[in-house]
Amino acid sequence: MSQFPPASSHIRAHVLVSGRVQGVGYRAATWDMAQLLRLNGWVRNLRDGRVEAVFEGPSAQVEEIVRWCHEGPPAAVVREVIVEYEAPEGIQGFEVARSR
Repeated sequence: MSQFPPASSHIRAHVLVSGRVQGVGYRAATWDMAQLLRLNGWVRNLRDGRVEAVFEGPSAQVEEIVRWCHEGPPAAVVREVIVEYEAPEGIQGFEVARSR
């Protein structure tokens, strides 16, 4: 499920990923991809077994990491990716946040 991003050069995507995405290096791989793409935001595990992430940056790079989220690292088995586009908040840097 995905909504189209707004017509802007700088966007924010709020992503929820379900499947076998915890204990497989998903957060670390997401951090690596975010660094490679020079994105801002965060990623964390949720208690219900999903991974939640926020990505802010140029639309092309944000869309690239959203596509990557559908695959994740090699050990992940992604069942669903839900994406909501929101107004950017101006986050600086990218971090692995505490689980919630």
